[in-house]
Amino acid sequence: MGGNLHQARKEAMWGMFVADALSMPVHWYYTPEDIKSGYGGWLTGYRAPNKRHPHCILSLSSTGGSGRSGWGSKSKPLIGSVILHDKLKYWTSADTSTHYHQGMKAGESTLNSMVALQILTTMHRVDPDCTHADDTVRAAVLEDYVKFMTTPGSHNDTYAESFHRAFFKDWAVTDPQPRSGADVLKFAEDRSAKKMKGIEDHQLSVVGALVPALPWILRSAGKSEDECVKSTVDFVKLTHPVPSLFPYVEIYARLLHRVLHGKDLREEVKWALERKELGGSDKYKMVHGLKEKADGYRKDSEERLRIHQQATSMLGSACYIEGALSSLLYLALNYADDFDGGVLANANCGGENCHRGSALGALLGAARGASGQPITQKWKDGLTTAKEGLIHLSKPI
Repeated sequence: MGGNLHQARKEAMWGMFVADALSMPVHWYYTPEDIKSGYGGWLTGYRAPNKRHPHCILSLSSTGGSGRSGWGSKSKPLIGSVILHDKLKYWTSADTSTHYHQGMKAGESTLNSMVALQILTTMHRVDPDCTHADDTVRAAVLEDYVKFMTTPGSHNDTYAESFHRAFFKDWAVTDPQPRSGADVLKFAEDRSAKKMKGIEDHQLSVVGALVPALPWILRSAGKSEDECVKSTVDFVKLTHPVPSLFPYVEIYARLLHRVLHGKDLREEVKWALERKELGGSDKYKMVHGLKEKADGYRKDSEERLRIHQQATSMLGSACYIEGALSSLLYLALNYADDFDGGVLANANCGGENCHRGSALGALLGAARGASGQPITQKWKDGLTTAKEGLIHLSKPI
C-alpha cells in the first residue's frame, strides 16, 4: 500500500473513532439547544454523558429484537441474556431519561464503533496483506463478532442498534447456535437470502450500517473501486438484509474510496448528492445554497453553527439513511479541509451524530491523510477504549 494511501487509510480510521466519541454524550439530542444547556456550552472536546437524556426512548425499545417493544410479537429478551449482559435494567427501568450510553467515560467509543474495531482487528490478524478471499475473511469476522457480542464485559455501551438485536434474535433460536466462522457465515447467508425476499425491516435501513461497512472499504482501499463496493455491500447484506439500503452503501463506498485515493472531497460530495437516490441535481443545489448561507458567518461563530443545525434538521437528523447521508454530505461539503471544525459541528448538530459522525470522520480524515496531514494529535490521545487497538492497526500494512 503506497505511502499516501496508507496515510489516508490510517487517518480515515482514526477519524471515524474521533467523531463517534466526540458525539457520544449528545447522541440523539434532537433539540440542539439541549446540548448547550446540558453541557454548559457547545461541545469543544470529549465529555462523559450526563446521567439524564432529554429525548431517550430506550425504555420503548424492544429487548427481544428490532424496533420498539410494542411492534410485532413478544420475544424473549436478548438484552441481559445473549447480548448486553448487565444492561437489561436500564432498558426496563421506570426512569425514562436514562442515557443511551450511561456510565461511559469521556473519549469512549459506542458499540457500533467497537464492533468496527473488532472487524478491523480480525482483518489485521487473519489477512494482514489483504490477499485472502472475501468469504474467508467474512467467516473470521462473523465468528469474532458473535464472540464479541455474546461475551460479558467486552464493551461498555448500554445501547445496541436494531440490526444487532435482529441478528441475535435469529441466532439465539438456531439449534445449535453457530459459533465457528463457517457456521456463522452459513447462518448469516441463509438468513440474509430469506430476509431479502420478505418485507423489509426499515429499522435497518439506517446510517449506522456504514459503521461496520467502513472496515471493508478501508480493507479494499488498494483494490479497484468496483471491487471495494462489491466487498462492502456483500458484507452489509449479512448484517442489514434490506435491499433499499444497498445503493446508499454503494454511494458512500465509492465516495470514500475516491477520497482515499486523493480525489477532491468537495467534488466527490457533489457527485454523491447528484445521485438520483439522494435527489439529483436539485438536492445538490439546495445543499450548496445552505452552504453559501453558512459561509456568510465566521467559521467558529454560533450563527454559523445554527445554520448547520437547521440544515441537518431539514435534510435529516434521524438515523434513516437518505436523510442522514444527506446531512453527512452537507457537513462534508462545509468542512472538507477542516477536520476539527467538521467533527465538532457534527457533534453539536445533535440527532444521529455518532454513526453519521463515524462516516463523516472517516471522509474528513481520509482527505486530510491523502494530503499528507495527520489528524490533530489531541483527538487521538483523548480516545480511551479504542486507542490501543488503533495504534496497533496504524502500523504500515
